[in-house]
Amino acid sequence: MRKHISLVLEPEIAFDQENFKNHLSKLLQFPADADAIVRPLKRSIDARGRQVKVNIEAEVFLDETPTPRIEFQKNYQNVSKAKQAIIVGAGPAGLFAALRMIELGVKPILLERGKDVRSRRRDLAAINKEHIVNPESNYCFGEGGAGTYSDGKLYTRSKKRGDIRRVLEIFVAHGATEEILVDAHPHIGTNKLPQLVAELRESILNAGGEVHFDTKVVDFIMQQKEIKGVVLEDGREIAGIGVVLATGHSARDIFELCQKKDVLIESKPYAMGVRIEHQQSLIDSLQYNCKERGKYLPAASYSLVAQTFHKGVQRGVFSFCMCPGGFIVPSATAPGELVVNGMSPSRRDSRFANSGMVVAINEIDVLPYKEFGALAGLQLQKELEQKACKMAGGGQTAPAQLVDDFIKQRTSKNLIDTSYQPGLVSMDMLEVLPDFIGKPLQDGLQQFGKKMRNYASNQAQIIGIESRTSSPVRIPRDKENLEHLEIKRLFPCGEGAGYAGGIMSAAMDGERCAEKLVEKYAKS
Repeated sequence: MRKHISLVLEPEIAFDQENFKNHLSKLLQFPADADAIVRPLKRSIDARGRQVKVNIEAEVFLDETPTPRIEFQKNYQNVSKAKQAIIVGAGPAGLFAALRMIELGVKPILLERGKDVRSRRRDLAAINKEHIVNPESNYCFGEGGAGTYSDGKLYTRSKKRGDIRRVLEIFVAHGATEEILVDAHPHIGTNKLPQLVAELRESILNAGGEVHFDTKVVDFIMQQKEIKGVVLEDGREIAGIGVVLATGHSARDIFELCQKKDVLIESKPYAMGVRIEHQQSLIDSLQYNCKERGKYLPAASYSLVAQTFHKGVQRGVFSFCMCPGGFIVPSATAPGELVVNGMSPSRRDSRFANSGMVVAINEIDVLPYKEFGALAGLQLQKELEQKACKMAGGGQTAPAQLVDDFIKQRTSKNLIDTSYQPGLVSMDMLEVLPDFIGKPLQDGLQQFGKKMRNYASNQAQIIGIESRTSSPVRIPRDKENLEHLEIKRLFPCGEGAGYAGGIMSAAMDGERCAEKLVEKYAKS
């Protein structure tokens, strides 16, 4: 017998496997010790009422063999002798492009400027403890890209861009827990992502693909508006039937190379601001309407949006990449920059919660940089990062201010505890941020404080600057075949090209770009 059920349960039942099975045995009237297999299908938390409830769908098998939960099988063909294509960047987009190429019979040559995940850890320790930024290996560059050392969020609104279930199953096949197939907002965690990324790499290598670290692309080999290959920093040239450009949103040198080589690029909307940090217990109490969340509920998250007006210009202010039970980390990609980002371990058990709190950048903001053309937004981004770094002392110590002090324009005499390892220095953040970010941010935080009690109090602090929310540049491509509008065989891909916003959407975009490249050029 197979039974499909939908229930609304208390957290102590929904999140405890034994309690859940006992509840179902009473509901469906089968013995608690019966040889029953209970399999959750979907699970989501509803915290809108006074009592938190969990919506859950499950299936129960009694005296019946369950159907396979995962359709995907990790059984890649060998492509060592096949035609080869080049992938620049080993983030989620690049890794999934490589795996999809293998499935379609093409050999991927995956080029990554940074180091493998294990070696990369030393550079992360150096930036946190010694304030030393390695421009080729950091929180943004290296195997797995920025996603490796992040919260590992696996949900996306880009449901039309690819097969979400397929990508999740590939993650499970490479070591992720099956829980990501169930939870409404699945995540893996920064402590587990490195091993998973290494497993993805092993699949590529075992199938005859190539993965090269410490391998920086510095030029394109072009012939009459067609890309034939790439030139590496050591002078080597690599050719292929096409190039998937999946470099992430921080590879500024690639954007500059595109402009130099007359590869069409364009500016795109993005946002900048700060990270805001609270005690996780405060966010839990606000979201779950309780003093303590207990052992069953996960660390609470939130999403906030406001509209503000500054000097007659309407601007959106919104939370971004919220990391419950997480840490704030230094994410600069060059010395003399200051950039902060957030990440969470799988258990989300830090006592801190943090989120990006950012302001939409408008065309009027980049007018002073119009001489840079499509790179105007990038130049603004770069200058703000350099200014923040200089004002805070030149290292990775970050400027910060208590939230209520920031709103009321008071100096914070003392800052509160933080997860940011390089340390904080109290500053007037309105001096660090330009008016078109600082003033809307003040207004937006006041609005959020009315929605969530004590959210905008001095129990929280803002830490700057959060500037790498998305790429300020788009590399335009055809909507149907995903090829660059002017350069044949070039497939702009993922966050860096302006077509993704997180691990899942980047992975799906990588698959799609691989499919289109193979479809058009593998048989020619």
